Amino acid sequence: MSDFKLSTPLGRIGTAAAAFFAPVVAFAQETAPAATEAAAAAAPAMTVDKGDTTWMLLSSILVLLMIVPGLALFYGGLVRAKNMLSVLMQVMMIAAVAMIVWVTYGYSLAFTDGGSLNSFVGGFSKVFLAGVDTTTLSESFSKGVAIPELVFVCFQMTFAAITPALIVGAFAERIKFSAVILFTILWLTFVYFPMAHMVWFWGGPSAYDGPTGLIFGFGAIDFAGGTVVHINAGIAGLVGAIMVGKRVGFGKDMMAPHSMTLTMVGASLLWVGWFGFNAGSNLESNAYAALAMINTFVATAAAIVSWSLVETYGRGKASMLGAASGAVAGLVVITPAAGFVGPMGAIVMGLVVSPICYFFVSTVKNKFGYDDTADVFGVHGIGGIVGALLTGVFVNPALGGAGIVDYSTADFAASYAGTATQVWAQFKGVIVTLLWSGIGSAILYKIVDLVVGLRVVTEAEREGLDLSSHGEAAYHS
Repeated sequence: MSDFKLSTPLGRIGTAAAAFFAPVVAFAQETAPAATEAAAAAAPAMTVDKGDTTWMLLSSILVLLMIVPGLALFYGGLVRAKNMLSVLMQVMMIAAVAMIVWVTYGYSLAFTDGGSLNSFVGGFSKVFLAGVDTTTLSESFSKGVAIPELVFVCFQMTFAAITPALIVGAFAERIKFSAVILFTILWLTFVYFPMAHMVWFWGGPSAYDGPTGLIFGFGAIDFAGGTVVHINAGIAGLVGAIMVGKRVGFGKDMMAPHSMTLTMVGASLLWVGWFGFNAGSNLESNAYAALAMINTFVATAAAIVSWSLVETYGRGKASMLGAASGAVAGLVVITPAAGFVGPMGAIVMGLVVSPICYFFVSTVKNKFGYDDTADVFGVHGIGGIVGALLTGVFVNPALGGAGIVDYSTADFAASYAGTATQVWAQFKGVIVTLLWSGIGSAILYKIVDLVVGLRVVTEAEREGLDLSSHGEAAYHS
């Protein structure tokens, strides 16, 4: 019955989306032939290394591990037992839906030239993966070095799958399942794919002076998704928590996590999978992947220690919840910086981020009274902002950073424009992300509310979403 109710509204949304993107199709059709011919003439012979390909295949699988079971268990342990299964189901279904949407049109919108709209979104030249096969390649960050394009499609697909899944932690325990799925499709289309394009679309080392996305054009750097994934999901989660509203009994009833054991297991799986997320974003198996790897180790470790110290000082005891939160904060803060900063800079970033995130989840949230169930904004949003800005500082070679490759030089030498210049570029990227995702998400939540409704009825919420939404329970006594 619920499927029948969704069919007509979804058809209307699809028609509206098609109308919205019609100009993009036209622009892509006008510019694609000329762009393709020019690229073919300028493209060098590409070298594909089996080691790079193997690493990227493994990295894609590691990111999937982050989602299921990692994120699902992390969030599931944080909610009450009666909502455990609902969170597992939401995360798994979001990942599945995102994968289908990605190969249908998401990859094209994120990683093709969008013509006159290219600053904001790509085109439709690779819809249904048109032209992508076992012979096509994607260039890495070294001129003339490539991986199979299908591998790149898979790797970026996992990013598209985990980002909307992060959002649901903000309004867990009271959201309709149909609303989650519809919002995921709309949010990917109008928020995530454009953001990925704005931050990561460029011509590669062989066409470094070609068209780029807006934020890439600022000179902002984001190694593995501080803006695209974490700030993007964090602000969308905050908007969602406010628009969906507080849980019934929030501030009165006991709403402690039902299983810190599962939360710890989930956080640990996130840490393991994050090596694919960060080191995989190098696209090659070389020293820069190793740099991203060691930074993912030490920044996370520093953030765990830092959060535990803050808790010990503030409340007298260090908690497992705090250690798990610190781990995620450390992983988030190092994401945009993983392949750019040195290990000592990564440690400083980990030490700095936990007190800031702790302040937001323990003080700011209480001050403003919003019900962010799993602290998506306080950890991912705030941690992502801190990471994006500090990346601009610690990428400096004088502070142990790797610098920023200047592809206009013959030897691709590393350079650094200066702290003020780089941090300003990072700041502009953060602001665009907050505005694009914040405003866009608010509009999409409203549309979903009008179409299927955002929130379950009070009786269903009291019963628990496991039974009321899915007719089964996570546990049986």
